Amino acid sequence: MDNNFYLNNQEDEMEFMPMIPLSEEDDDDADGKPFPGELPLLPLRNTVLFPGVVIPITVGRDKSIKAVNDAYKADKLIGVVAQKDSAIEEPTVSDLEDIGTVAKIVKLIKMPDGGTTIIIQGRKRFKIESITVEDPYFKATIKVLEEESSKDDKDFDAMVSSIKDLAAQIIGLSPNLPSEAGIILKNIENPSFLIHFVSSNLNSDIRQKQQLLEISNIKARAELLMSLMHTELQYAELKNKVTNKTRAELDKQQREYFLQQQMKAIKDELGGENFAELKEMQKKAEAKKWTASAKDMFNKGLEKLERMHPSTPDYSVVYNHLDLMLDLPWDEYTEDQYDLKKAKKVLDHDHYGMNKIKERILEYLAVLKLKGDMKSPILCFLGPPGIGKTSLGKSIAAAINRKYVRVSLGGLHDESEIR
Repeated sequence: MDNNFYLNNQEDEMEFMPMIPLSEEDDDDADGKPFPGELPLLPLRNTVLFPGVVIPITVGRDKSIKAVNDAYKADKLIGVVAQKDSAIEEPTVSDLEDIGTVAKIVKLIKMPDGGTTIIIQGRKRFKIESITVEDPYFKATIKVLEEESSKDDKDFDAMVSSIKDLAAQIIGLSPNLPSEAGIILKNIENPSFLIHFVSSNLNSDIRQKQQLLEISNIKARAELLMSLMHTELQYAELKNKVTNKTRAELDKQQREYFLQQQMKAIKDELGGENFAELKEMQKKAEAKKWTASAKDMFNKGLEKLERMHPSTPDYSVVYNHLDLMLDLPWDEYTEDQYDLKKAKKVLDHDHYGMNKIKERILEYLAVLKLKGDMKSPILCFLGPPGIGKTSLGKSIAAAINRKYVRVSLGGLHDESEIR
């Protein structure tokens, strides 16, 4: 089974892409020669290259372009190392990681804008022994790092199987990843390359990937990889849950909007003018300082009107009731002034005589002033027209600084009409 695949990967962003089998990873270079003891270095800002993995890199810095061109003309081998800080434009020796990957430049492409794109294949891990040249680009003596294998280790075999399962779950929860990636992962037989391949595509920061690269024991590397994959799986599950919830909310809102538009069109057909009138009533109701029960009653009545056709008999009854609710002065009142001296003065000024009646009125106001709220008894003035019943009401209103409202019930015989 061929265990090296082409992975489309930018220096600043990593993602699964269709993979093309390449040659197997060897301990030596393509010509069977051992790796040279000195290599030009290619610092990468946001990428850690793992053995066996193939990625495209866009090279933009002058030093890097020079190093790539010289390496491609020679043996096509270059040492790829990650920067400790990706924000540094011109890294120094101290800005480079000590451990990187020997890479073979598979292809070099000159871009029309003057840039250079290379396709590189990771070969073996190495450690920088010393920097021999810093200009025009870095060169270093290196030591190739061998991997501590875990053959015939059942625990390690179980880890490899778990890594495949975790990768399949992450791919299933990531809509941007093709489903074919899971099939390819299952078909990778080389455990070392599987770990390198998954590590390369892990959605972790550069520091964590560098830690994976620096571990020589393949089993220890698998343990750390599984830990990072569990974290990524939890994140993918949470992200998928939030996405589905948001999508459901949007679908619900769109459905409600569509139904409301349909309802509006139907109401316009049935009675456009009445619909506009109900909207005006709703607007007036929003400005009212109603209690919760009054507001609920009005809204229910308005919803009932919206479902009724204006020609139905009950329409006018409900409409008049709501219109009356809007006309009433909700939460609008004058402040009472229970000044008994002023009240006596007003009553004496407006009415001559009627001492017992005026005394009863003052007594009533005195009790009301002390108690603060008195629903009963209710004063009732009884007598023929013209003896001063209405004028007494006006005087009482003036005495306590209330607005006077007269509701005439003359001519009414049925108590239901009063209700």
